Amino acid sequence: MTHTRTMSDMWTYRDIDSWASTDITGFSVEAIDGSIGSVDAATYDVGSSDAVVDTGPWIFGKKVLLPAGVITRVDFDNERVFVNRTKEQIENAPEFDEDRYRDEAYRMDVGSYYGEGGAGYRDW
Repeated sequence: MTHTRTMSDMWTYRDIDSWASTDITGFSVEAIDGSIGSVDAATYDVGSSDAVVDTGPWIFGKKVLLPAGVITRVDFDNERVFVNRTKEQIENAPEFDEDRYRDEAYRMDVGSYYGEGGAGYRDW
């Protein structure tokens, strides 16, 4: 079964109603194939939510912007966020640009990478 997500879905957390009152900043981030770092910052704006992930030393401290839609679940007891991407897909993602991350063109580039047809796309 194929699930097609729209671009606005890409920027919307799944199941946000169950954890909207919890800040995920500082939570570790788990890719499909292992740990990738921690949440440096997160936003909760309807239709434009995201998480900035500090990948730490495994790719030389690069930060990436993850659209909220790639987060599949949150484990509050262990403070972990799970994403439906591999470490390689995240490593190859556009680097976080602190000066442009609210710019629509930049967000479209990031969304295109993670969205259908992009290099970082994974159909769930």
